[in-house]
Amino acid sequence: MSATGDRAAFRLRANGSRAAAHLRTAWWRLMKMQVSAGTLLPRLRVTWPHQVSLGADCTLEHDIYFKYDGIWAPGPSIIIRDRVFIGFGCEFNARRRIEIGSDSLIASGCKFIDHDHGTARGDLPMREQTGGAEAEIVLEEDVWLGVNVVVLKGVRIGRGAIVAAGAIVTKDVPSYEIWGGVPARRLGERAGA
Repeated sequence: MSATGDRAAFRLRANGSRAAAHLRTAWWRLMKMQVSAGTLLPRLRVTWPHQVSLGADCTLEHDIYFKYDGIWAPGPSIIIRDRVFIGFGCEFNARRRIEIGSDSLIASGCKFIDHDHGTARGDLPMREQTGGAEAEIVLEEDVWLGVNVVVLKGVRIGRGAIVAAGAIVTKDVPSYEIWGGVPARRLGERAGA
C-alpha cells in the first residue's frame, strides 16, 4: 500500500474509533454515569454507572474498571475531576469514596482500594468475613502516579505530589513530595516546591 493509502486507512480507523467512543459515551450517560463535555469513553467495566462521575476533557485508555463494591446506594462515589489522564487497566474499587483531583496523571495498572476485607473471626473462612475498615481516598490536583501504583484506604495524596512506579501507598503523601517503595516512603521533593 502507498503512503497515501496508509494515511487514508489510519484516518478511517481513527474516525471509526472516535464514532464508537461517542456511542459508548452516550450509552454510559443513559446508564446514569456522569460524563462531562470533552470526555470520550473507551471500553470500560463498570458495576454501578451512577456511582461514577467523570470531569471535562479527561483522557481514558481502555479496560479501566470502575467498581462500586457494595449494594445500591445514591452516588457518585468515584469522582474524577477535569483534565485527568487514566491509563490502561486501572481499577477504582470503592465502598466509601475515591476522588481524583483535576490535572492528575494516573499511569497504567494503578489500583485504588478504599476498604479492607474483614479478618476478625477466626472461626469463619476468609471468603465469609465481613466488616473490614473503610476510608476515602483523595488525590488532590496535579498528582502524578507512576505505573502499577496501589493506593489503599484512608490515603490523601497532596497537590503536585509524585508517586514512583510500583509503590504501595498506605499513608498520606504531603504536597509536592516524591514518594516510592513498598510501603511508599518519602524520596525527595519537587524542585521549586
